[in-house]
Amino acid sequence: MTPVSGSAARMAAILATVSAGRMAATVTALASDEFAGRRVGTDGGAAARAWLAGHVVALGATVETDDFPVRAVPDVYAAPTVVWGGGATSTLLAFGREVAVHSASADAVEVRRGPLGVAGSGDPTGRWLVVPTGMSLFDAYGDAQGAAGLLVSRAVDAEGWQYTTLAGPDPGPLPILTLDAATHRAVLAAAVTGAAWLSGNTPLRRRDVTGANIHATFRAAPPGGVDLLLTAHYDGVGDHPGLRQPGAADNASGVAVVLEAARILSAALPAWVGLSVALLDAEEVGARGSAHHSQRLRASDAHPLVINVDGAGLLDQAAAVEAGGPAHGLLALLDQAGRHTGVPLAAGPVASDNRRYGAAGLAAVGIGAGMGGYHSPADTPDRVDPDTLEAIARLVVATVCLAAVTPARLSSSIGDKR
Repeated sequence: MTPVSGSAARMAAILATVSAGRMAATVTALASDEFAGRRVGTDGGAAARAWLAGHVVALGATVETDDFPVRAVPDVYAAPTVVWGGGATSTLLAFGREVAVHSASADAVEVRRGPLGVAGSGDPTGRWLVVPTGMSLFDAYGDAQGAAGLLVSRAVDAEGWQYTTLAGPDPGPLPILTLDAATHRAVLAAAVTGAAWLSGNTPLRRRDVTGANIHATFRAAPPGGVDLLLTAHYDGVGDHPGLRQPGAADNASGVAVVLEAARILSAALPAWVGLSVALLDAEEVGARGSAHHSQRLRASDAHPLVINVDGAGLLDQAAAVEAGGPAHGLLALLDQAGRHTGVPLAAGPVASDNRRYGAAGLAAVGIGAGMGGYHSPADTPDRVDPDTLEAIARLVVATVCLAAVTPARLSSSIGDKR
């Protein structure tokens, strides 16, 4: 592609090759049982990595994997058994919906039974303390010495699932269970009467594991050329015992977009444009993979333009765009590509790997276009919209094509958030 052939007709021909069906198939594959939620350091994550490495090799890239240590990854290694009641009645709570294990919980596999109490009120010894809404865990710990554990309220999604988080505080001194709002209200009311009890456990260990990024180089940028890096994280929060968490929108959808864009661009870009892909591990535990990769780029004095995609599940009004580092020129190209492809863009938070690259001084933009069933069993392939996959892939492809032929000195209405 030369500047002359970068006309609207040439761009239209390139964009016409974007395949929503191919991307949907990638999402379905990555969300399958074989990859078990793709949590960093698990067999499922390793299997996904091997599958993806083979995929990018087939696209013609030179591929390497880069290992790095990841400490203290939370792992619910057994489903908690939680029952509460009063008088002659008792209720077994459903794991993942009515009850889950808090990421700051201590590991307690043995079931503890005790009367219900209210945090900050009365003798806590041997009691499961219900933490009132609005009270912080720090304050609850202050008067919980000798308690059986803490019970905190947590929101659920539209399907009634509690969401899973891996990044968070260090483990505290007590078992902590999260309850959906309705259960929390009922348990709190019962605790106030002083005639109710709860039994439960929190089987949550922390594991030191090894993460691995996939680096795929299609062509190196020549001196003075344009260097593009497309990124997406392939890890998920992983399955729980008895609960599949497919990670379709988050972030099999982003991986699918990056792979489709790379397939098209590797054959369409001119020789003066470098193109590489980084499929990143351990985003869900604090963007550890991109932290590792960005420092490696910085050490090698490489300065690619970085486009990160996290969540291309369902476009609602506009795709969110967040820029970091010296990204004004890249942001302007993205803005122009959005107008060209008809994808509306708006400045908004994209709390993903793009922030690590921006913090390392690289021009980086993050694109997010929605995800349903966030970090829960509801994040399934059928909820990833093919039209959204196609729209975001076209946006990425158009941005890179424009970078190859247009000086990155355009203005942008999206805003350059640095």
